[in-house]
Formats: sequence, C-alpha cells, structure tokens
Amino acid sequence: MSDVSEVINEAVESAHESKLNSVIALSVAVSATWMAICNVKGGNVVQAMAKTQVASNNAWSYYQSKSTKQNIAESAVVQLEIERDAIPGLTAEGKAEMQTKIDRYKTEVARYGKEKEEIKKNAETLEKEYDRLSFKDDQFDIGEASTSVALALFGVTALTQKRWLLVVAFVFAGCGALIGVLGFAGSLYRPEWLAKLLG
Repeated sequence: MSDVSEVINEAVESAHESKLNSVIALSVAVSATWMAICNVKGGNVVQAMAKTQVASNNAWSYYQSKSTKQNIAESAVVQLEIERDAIPGLTAEGKAEMQTKIDRYKTEVARYGKEKEEIKKNAETLEKEYDRLSFKDDQFDIGEASTSVALALFGVTALTQKRWLLVVAFVFAGCGALIGVLGFAGSLYRPEWLAKLLG
C-alpha cells in the first residue's frame, strides 16, 4: 500500500503538469475521503455487531437456564404425583399437602414456559438485528474494497498515463460509492458473490 501512496503523492504533486494528472489528483482525494468514511462507518457497525452478538448469546443462555429450571419443576411434579399415588395409607391431609406441592411446581412450570417464550422472542430479535448489521457491514466492506482498487488504479494511471485505466478506476470508484451509499441508506442490496468473496 505504501507504493500506491507514493504513486498517488507523485500524481498529486505533478497534477499541474497535465490535465490527466489533475483529474487523477481530484479523483484520489474524493475516493480516499469516501473510503475513510466507509471505513469508519464499517468499524462502527462491527462494534454494534459485537454488542448484539453478546446480547444474543446471553439471551440464549438465559433461555437455557429457564429450560433447565422448567425441566426440574416438571420432574418434581411427576415424582410427587407418583409418590402421592404410590404411598399406601396416605391420609387425606397428606394427599392434600402433596397436591399443594404439585400445584406449586405446576405453577412454576407454567411461569418458566411463559418467561422462556419472552426470552426466545428477544433472542430471535437480537439475531435478526445481528444479521441486518452483518449485511450492512458487508456493504461498507464492498464499498471500501472497490474504492481501494480504484485508488490503486488511479496510481497506475498516473504512472502509465493510460486514459482507459482511468475509466476502469472510475468504474471501481463508482461501484464503491454506490454500494457505500446503499449501506448508509439501509438498502437491502449487495452483490452476493462479492460479499462471499470478501467474507
């Protein structure tokens, strides 16, 4: 990358010597600025992804904890029902006491089931948010990568003075700008093949 930086600096310094170099210098300045903006935004998205991932993992762990408690309470109900029905000579008062315990555990089972559903909805919402952020991160990565290629091509154009290379550089810069703008706009478009390549 330092070689490209040197080429770009040379292009900027010699911009007054040719119209092509003037165009390259301006294009480099605009593209480098855009690449920096995409880089900062992409970094912010990655931080948000990390926070969302932690929150999602915590929610699923909490869900598992509630499931374990619910299973223990269900087992207690089954065990108490077996004991209630199997103990010979159990008085009506003893059966009523066991039924009270059974009812209490059944209430816990229902409560844990309700709490689990709420936790599950929250965890699924967090997973969707993580996927949305990951999609957005891919957009900024693609925008940054395309702009980076454009910068390299601007450098090569400054060295070779080949105008057709400038056109190719503009295509990459345009793609980088478009995908980056889509990321800022919250669009649901990204070139899937490129996302897979960079992912």
